[in-house]
Amino acid sequence: MEPLVDILIEDPRWEAFGLEGLAERAVVAVLSDQTLSPRACEVSILGCDDARIAVLNQDFRGKPVATNVLSWPAEERSAEADGGAPLRPGPGIPGVPEELGDIAIAWETCAREADDHGKPMPDHVTHLLVHGLLHLLGYDHMRDKDAALMEDAETRILARMGIANPYE
Repeated sequence: MEPLVDILIEDPRWEAFGLEGLAERAVVAVLSDQTLSPRACEVSILGCDDARIAVLNQDFRGKPVATNVLSWPAEERSAEADGGAPLRPGPGIPGVPEELGDIAIAWETCAREADDHGKPMPDHVTHLLVHGLLHLLGYDHMRDKDAALMEDAETRILARMGIANPYE
């Protein structure tokens, strides 16, 4: 089942890399894990460079530096209690996909991190997309139990995709 993923490529290296295919695969894996229909949800992804993500990071987080991935949930879905399950997206309007939010991912930072950690770039990018998608669904890592819940979800989803635990 093909998910509803809107991809905007600002850095052509992402196109050559195949970001669209990785993103669709990650969206299906995350939504399936969360027992959500990939056709019932919509995600927007920006493939950019470090300069662009540094501007976004400054504008939205007050941090004027490049980062690997940023996400902007369409709705706040975080659990009130540390370690609690995030709120699930509502059923929405029949026939209209639920907008989960937006993700931006930066080429240079991803490539450098993959190289520094000796990981295949597709595996690292997939991990970051899964991480960003979980943020859109209300997962977070600011509190200890929330972080454990999110890491468990990430490693479970990645394992199902044939990707090694990125935290080992």
